[in-house]
Amino acid sequence: MKADGGKPGGKPPPPESGPPRAPGAAWRSPLRGPWLTAVFGLVLLAGITVLFVTGLLSYAAYNPDLAAVNDQTPDKGLLGLYLFPWPTSPYWLYRITQGVHVTLGVVLVPVLLAKLWSVIPKLFEWPPVRSPAHGVERLSLLLLVGGAGFEFVTGILNVQLHYIFPGSFYTLHFYGAWVFISAFVVHVVFRLPRALHAVRRLRRNPPAGTQEAAGLVSPRPAPPTISRRGALGMVGLGSLALFAVTVGQSVGGWFRQTALLAPHGQDPGSGPNGFQINKTAASVGIRPSDIGPAWRLTVRGAGRQVDLTYGQLLALPQSESSLPIACVEGWSTPDQHWSGVRLTELAALVGLGTDTPRALVESVQRGGSFGSVVLRDNQTRDARSLLAVRVNGAVLSPDHGYPARVIVPGAPGVHTTKWVTRLTFGEPA
Repeated sequence: MKADGGKPGGKPPPPESGPPRAPGAAWRSPLRGPWLTAVFGLVLLAGITVLFVTGLLSYAAYNPDLAAVNDQTPDKGLLGLYLFPWPTSPYWLYRITQGVHVTLGVVLVPVLLAKLWSVIPKLFEWPPVRSPAHGVERLSLLLLVGGAGFEFVTGILNVQLHYIFPGSFYTLHFYGAWVFISAFVVHVVFRLPRALHAVRRLRRNPPAGTQEAAGLVSPRPAPPTISRRGALGMVGLGSLALFAVTVGQSVGGWFRQTALLAPHGQDPGSGPNGFQINKTAASVGIRPSDIGPAWRLTVRGAGRQVDLTYGQLLALPQSESSLPIACVEGWSTPDQHWSGVRLTELAALVGLGTDTPRALVESVQRGGSFGSVVLRDNQTRDARSLLAVRVNGAVLSPDHGYPARVIVPGAPGVHTTKWVTRLTFGEPA
């Protein structure tokens, strides 16, 4: 019998000491190579670009430059120059952009993991730093891989309503995105030509000694158990499965039953009020006395104040709007039929004209960061913006904000404040 690396009948050679002579020597999968890595990389290039753009739009919709009650992100500086007044039309805009952002982020997880698997031999290059330039490249990879992990993990935890990270999710995700995208752009600039070359011209199994294959193709590959196309198919099926069990939360309605990975347990049941919520009245400390007969709505502005009972609010002219609720976690509802008093009508009670200014909306909710919100003037002036008292023909349930909640076209769900007790028009930023 021939011993590995020796003569027939001879003794095997002594084991080699020290690090492997090639980065891929300890990683023997025959699938690794520049072609497979390039394919995963190009998919991520397209997907992460869409994620970054929709993430910026989500942050703009959150209106972080209005007031401290809307935002806890300090010193945005140049990073905040792109912010703009989020439009109220089309009313479904945020529902689409945030649904794409969250769903695509989940779908890309198998691709990201496969890409990291395909380049893992590079993490064990020897020597670890060959030159100052190589050291800088290795540091950029640390920011790239660490940033990708941080953004995907915090985003998925937010979708699941698990706020286990310290500080504001918006702040962490915002700054983390800029760190990651900076490293991502540097990586793309240096690697994109090589990736395109690998996809267009290289064979799928180039010799291990070529420059393109260095560090990826094992010099001693193990016998293959699946083809590269099979590996791509497995990753694609994984992404397709995640899409199937995630997208239903963005579509809403009956399709939410297919969203197996969406957070459950917040659905208030069937009937006119039977659509998704994030937090129940009890979970945020709303007591029956807070929304009982003693409840009052205070409207302030232009130096005047009006206090309304629930009955007086119902006696005001009632208007109707058909609008969805779309939240930063990616879930949304189909259009719900709301009725209540237009915000412009409430502003008129304190002497304000058609040029309704921005408004501070305050809730009886105690604690947390969502007991108040500032709405822009384009939001308060929209005829579809209501202080709603009914939904789908029924009185609001306590979990949906009884006795009154704000509903605004195109706004994130966090701006549709529930259990409203005070409106102050002209509130400065």
